[in-house]
Amino acid sequence: MERVTRKGPLAGVRVLELAGLAPGPFAGMMLADHGAEVLRVERVGTVTAAGDRPRADVMDRGKRTVGLDLKSPEGVAAFKELVRNADVVIEVFRPGVAERLGIGPADLHEVNPRLVYGRMTGWGQEGPLAPTAGHDIDYIAISGVLSMLGREGDRPTPPINILGDFAGGGLMLAYGVLLALIERERTGEGRVIDAAMVDGAATLFAMFYHGVQSGFWGPRGTNLLDTGAPMYDTYETADGKFLAVGALEPQFWTEMVTLMGLGDLPDRGDRSQWPALRERLAEAFRSRTRAEWEAVFEGSDACVSPVLDMAEAADHPHNRARGAFVEVGGVRQPAPAPRLVGAAGQDLSPATRLADLSSWGLSDEAAAKLRAAGVLA
Repeated sequence: MERVTRKGPLAGVRVLELAGLAPGPFAGMMLADHGAEVLRVERVGTVTAAGDRPRADVMDRGKRTVGLDLKSPEGVAAFKELVRNADVVIEVFRPGVAERLGIGPADLHEVNPRLVYGRMTGWGQEGPLAPTAGHDIDYIAISGVLSMLGREGDRPTPPINILGDFAGGGLMLAYGVLLALIERERTGEGRVIDAAMVDGAATLFAMFYHGVQSGFWGPRGTNLLDTGAPMYDTYETADGKFLAVGALEPQFWTEMVTLMGLGDLPDRGDRSQWPALRERLAEAFRSRTRAEWEAVFEGSDACVSPVLDMAEAADHPHNRARGAFVEVGGVRQPAPAPRLVGAAGQDLSPATRLADLSSWGLSDEAAAKLRAAGVLA
């Protein structure tokens, strides 16, 4: 019997992750990073083509993979056998698809009433948009979040797919799974989680929704934290690189301009002077290279940092000291977060196929028949 041994606070928690795009695998990665045994259920053809080669995708680290045809009755029956021994299912289909396949929450709770069934969609399980297609940019647009992102007078700028897919989606789903697992300890019953990216993105902006209504927060690009203020922005250096300036508080601002040797500056408390102040800072920062400015601000509380690319970030002394990045299977990647002090480290090996499913309730004989029929890989 091939049983995957995991360590950490989620050791012993078994997760079936139905294959899908970024937010589902990210939620599974967050659980696997802290000890959950995650079995990713792919299409048979995908797993057959990959064979036993490790999967290089960072979001599949620490997982195992199996191929299963969920459009066949035999495949659905086999999936339900796996569910009997699972704690969590992560499902990423459009509303109604899982039910049509016979693996919706009601179907699986008949098999395992303790199952936590996590559903990940963009629009949620109900509402006028629920059956329609969408992407991160659409979800954050409808949530109101996208309208707040970008520089003054310019178009809204989507922050790649961080806010919808990953923060508002995958991370919220992982959080929901943990909530349901804690509740199950009290009730003995599982729960369905409706994790919608449009909801999650809105929740992330809770402070700003209140800020707009109270008058504290204005149109995009005009505020303290959205490039409206010259003391919270990025500036180009002499070598075409950039610095991030976050000198918001007066004491940090004073330290920054003192180290820069700047005097007779426009009043930063007067918003009408912000354009002139920004130009003075931009001119000063263009006078030296990024490395020269790093030397100027090293060890200070000026709140000025180099804007590092991804390769540079992994090699930065602070990140190296904390072990913030690791290399697994030849791929450099962020280490698991958050850190649980004193907890055992995880095996972050790239995902490989799990051939022996007996510990999941599927005997070798049953698995052999399914493989012969092309239902299992």
